[in-house]
Amino acid sequence: MSKSKSIVFFDGVCNFCNSTVNWLMARNRRGNLKFSSLQGSSASRLLPQEMVKDLSSIVYYRKGNCYTKSTAILFIIRDMAWYGVLAMPLLLVPRFVRDSIYNWIARNRYRWFGRRESCRIPTPEERSRFLD
Repeated sequence: MSKSKSIVFFDGVCNFCNSTVNWLMARNRRGNLKFSSLQGSSASRLLPQEMVKDLSSIVYYRKGNCYTKSTAILFIIRDMAWYGVLAMPLLLVPRFVRDSIYNWIARNRYRWFGRRESCRIPTPEERSRFLD
């Protein structure tokens, strides 16, 4: 896989995660973001095993580096549109503060938003944006 790829890895059975992917796809007019579930073979090939097993964190594979939790979210926002650079000052907020908010949402996401029985299957229109 090329280091130039930008891939958002997400929990494929989480309703909140799937809604987030829908939101990102609708706003990523550049089409530079690709998506894959953490349960898929692309995640197994590209990510360290501990990241694949930790379904409580989004993982952003960007330019050969992996970002997790709140840092992943900020870089995804930055890369999806020109105005995303406005989110970068949030990196000045200490990571433990940003990640504690992220962890609180991650711990409660199934209870608040539910979960699917299986991973999302992309529609034919979305297929080019998804990896296995």
